[in-house]
Amino acid sequence: MQPQQLKPNAIVTGSLFPEPVQVIVTVPLGNSLKLIGKGLQTHQVYEPILTLEQLAELNVSLDQEPFDGDPLKFRLGVEALRWGLAHMSAESETSEIIRRRLFEWTTNAVTPDGKIMLPKDADTTCNHYADWVAEYRQQLPSWFPIDSAREAFKATYPFHPALLSVFERKWQALPRFQRTRGVLRLLALWVSIAYQEGYQGNHRDALIGLGTAPLDNPLFRPAVFEQLGENRLEGAVTTDICGKKDAHAMRLDAEASEEIKKYRLHRKVTTAIFFESNGGCTRTEATVPEIRLAVGEPNVDIGNIETVLESLSSECYYLTVAQTKYRFTLYPNLNKILADRRANVQGSRIDERVHQEIQTVFTPSQGIQVIHFPEQPNHIPNQAVLTLAVMAPGHPYSEENTLTLIEGMIRESGASSRTFKSALLFAIADSEVQLREEARKVLAWEDIRDQEQELDDAQKKHLSENLKKAQRDLGESVWRAYKYLALLGKDNRVRVVNLGLVTSSAAQSPVELILNRLRLDGEVSETVSSRFLVRNWSGAFLEWSTQSVRDAFFASPLFPRLLKADAVKEAIARGVKDGNLAYLGKTSGDHYQPFEFKTDLAASQVEISEDMFILKAEEAEAYLQRITDPPKLNTLVISPPRVQLEAGKKQTFTVRGRDQYNQDIAIDDIQWTATGGAIAPDGVLTAGGDEGNFTVTATVGTIQAIGEFSVKVSPTVSAKEKVMSYQVADEIEIPPQPQGLKWTGEIAPQKWMNFYTRVLSKFASDKAVKLTVKIEVAIEGEVSEQKQDETKVALQELGLNDQLEQSEQNE
Repeated sequence: MQPQQLKPNAIVTGSLFPEPVQVIVTVPLGNSLKLIGKGLQTHQVYEPILTLEQLAELNVSLDQEPFDGDPLKFRLGVEALRWGLAHMSAESETSEIIRRRLFEWTTNAVTPDGKIMLPKDADTTCNHYADWVAEYRQQLPSWFPIDSAREAFKATYPFHPALLSVFERKWQALPRFQRTRGVLRLLALWVSIAYQEGYQGNHRDALIGLGTAPLDNPLFRPAVFEQLGENRLEGAVTTDICGKKDAHAMRLDAEASEEIKKYRLHRKVTTAIFFESNGGCTRTEATVPEIRLAVGEPNVDIGNIETVLESLSSECYYLTVAQTKYRFTLYPNLNKILADRRANVQGSRIDERVHQEIQTVFTPSQGIQVIHFPEQPNHIPNQAVLTLAVMAPGHPYSEENTLTLIEGMIRESGASSRTFKSALLFAIADSEVQLREEARKVLAWEDIRDQEQELDDAQKKHLSENLKKAQRDLGESVWRAYKYLALLGKDNRVRVVNLGLVTSSAAQSPVELILNRLRLDGEVSETVSSRFLVRNWSGAFLEWSTQSVRDAFFASPLFPRLLKADAVKEAIARGVKDGNLAYLGKTSGDHYQPFEFKTDLAASQVEISEDMFILKAEEAEAYLQRITDPPKLNTLVISPPRVQLEAGKKQTFTVRGRDQYNQDIAIDDIQWTATGGAIAPDGVLTAGGDEGNFTVTATVGTIQAIGEFSVKVSPTVSAKEKVMSYQVADEIEIPPQPQGLKWTGEIAPQKWMNFYTRVLSKFASDKAVKLTVKIEVAIEGEVSEQKQDETKVALQELGLNDQLEQSEQNE
C-alpha cells in the first residue's frame, strides 16, 4: 500500500492493528507517516508512526469518498464521532464548511427545513454559555453579538465562536495563511487531538476554545507556525505556554489555587493571547475583553482571569504588556533580562541589601531603642531602657541555636551577669530565603536600569514600575519574615510570641506592631500606679531607692516594661498626693529631708537616684508621729532574762531601751544592782557562794528591768573554800576586752530588720568596723532561678559581690 492511499475515512486492516481502524488524519514525518485513527469495534484511538515497510503490510479500503482528496482533511471529532451524526463533505467558506458544507448530516439530525438539530446536552451547553455572556456583557468585546449569543454558540458548536472568529478577524491578514484550507488543516489536527484527550480522560472541556489549542503537541505546533509564516516562535511557545515541563504557564497552573489549576487558566490565557495576537507576527494584541471571552465559561470566576494575567505578566519571557493589551513576540521582554541579571547578582550584595532594608524598616520608636544584628551579649548595653534587638536573618527561628544565642544575651552582659534582663526584646525572622530572593530581584532591576541602553520607551516605563514594585515587595518581605518575638517570661524563661501573618498595613512600623501586641499581653505599659509599687514592695528595703524602683521594671519579668521614661516619677508623685507613698531623702540619724507625704509633689521634682527613697504609707505615718512626739525611753529589756550559774562564775547582762513606739532607743547611765553576788558597772555579774534564786536590776532614770539568776553550789566545795573564794574574789583580774565578736545562729524572717537595728547598728558608728556575713538560705523545694537573679541584682545595687554558691540538702 502507498502512503497516498491513507486518506481520512479510509479503513485500515493488518497485523499491526487488532481491529479495523478508520483513519482520522495522517501526518507525513520525513520517510515515515503518523496515522491517527479510531478502532471501529472498541473506538480506541491509535497513533502509530509507520515506516514504508510497515505501510506495505497494511490493507486499505475506502468507507466513503474522502473530502477534496486532501490527505490532511478530517472526520469531525468530539460530537460527530460521539453521536455519529455527520460525515465529511466538500464545499467552501470556513464557517459554512464546518457547520454545513463539511458535514453530511444524517436524516434524523436535520429538520425538514434543513436546520441542524443539536443533541440535548449540546443545546444545554450553548444555553449556559449564552447566559454567562449576557451576565458579563460589560466585560466582553463589543464586536461579539451578545443579544444573539445562543444562536452564535449553536452555530459553531462544538467550537467556541471566538475560535472561528479569530481566523476571520486577525489571521487572514497573514501572508501565508490559507483562509479555508489552512483552517481545515489546523482544525483537523486540533479535533483529533481533542478527541484523543477526551477519550483518554485527560481533559473534557465543554467547547473547543482558543485556550484548548494543543500547542504542546509536536505535530500541531509546526502546523500553526507554518500558517503564521514564522518558525522562530518555537522558543516563545515552549518557554511561556507549553511544550516543556517547566513552561511558565504550566508551572503557574501547578502552583495556583485549586480552581485555577482545575481549569488550567494560565495555559488557556497564554494560548488565547497567542492566537489573538497572531503570534507576534503583526502589530495586533489580545485585549482583556477578548481574553475573557475566549477563556471564560459558566463555572469559572471571571475575576481569576485578571489574577492570571498579573502572574503571567511578571513571569513570562516573551509576553509584552501595554496597559490592557497583551501579545507574544519573538524577542525576550524585561522578565527574561531580569532572569539573566538575577543569576549574576553576587551573594555579598544580597546580604548587604537585606541588612539595609531591615534597618530601614526597623527604626527606633518612642520609649524603645533598636539594635540591629547583635552577635554577642556585649553588643547589647546593660541598661534600664527597653531595647529591641533585631536578629540577623542568618539566625532564623527554625535554627535551634538561635534561641540558645538569645538566652545567652539575656543572661549575660560581657563577662558579668546582665542586670536588666527584662529590658530586652528580640525580633526573629522565620526564614531568610524570601528576603534574599526579593533583594536579588531589586538588585537585578537596578542593574538593568543602570546598564541596559537599548530599551524602548514602553520597556523603560515597565522597568520603572517593576523596580518600584520590587522595592515595595522587599519591604513587605521584611514585615512577613520577622513574625517571631522573644522575651523573658514571668517564669524567668525565654518566651516566644508568634505574631502571625504580618503586613505593613497592620501598623506604621514593625516596632509599633510589636509594642501593640505586648500592650495586649500586659508586657509593656506607659504608666504604672503607686498601688502597684506598694503591692510589689521589695522585702529587702524599708526605704526603697527611686533608682532601684525604676530598675526593677527592667530587671524583673514580674514587672511590666515601661515605655515612658518618667512613668516611675509620675507614679511616685501620684502616690505621694494620694497618701500611698512618701518621697524622702536620708539625713544623719533617724530623720528624713526632704520628706513629702500627702502633698502636691510634681513629677519633675522626683529624682531617680540611689540617694532618694520612697516609703510605705504606714511607715510614713509612724515617722510623722515620731517627729511630732519624739521617742523617749519607755521600757528596758534585760538579757538574758533568766540564767543558772555555779558559785563564783561570771555572766554578762545587757540591757536595751525601747521607746513608746516600741523601737530601739539609745540609753546610758545604766545602774546595775544584784542580790546573791557582785555586778560591775558594765553588767558583768559574779555569782556568790550561796545557793538560791537572785535578781539583777538595771535602772535608767525611773525605768527598771529585772533579770533572774540562780546559784548552784558544788557539793565538793567546803565552807572554808567558800570563804576563800570570797576573799580572793576582789583580787581576780578582769580579762582584757575582746578585739572582735563572732556569732552564729538562725534568725527568723520577721526578725531580720530587728537584727540590723538592734545588733548591727551598734557598731555602725565605728569607721574601722569590718562586718563579714555568711548567709545560707535553706527552703523546701528549689530556689528558683528568678530568686537567684533578684538576689544578684540586689547585691549588685549595694555594690557587693554577686557570686552565689548553690548547696544541696542532704537526703
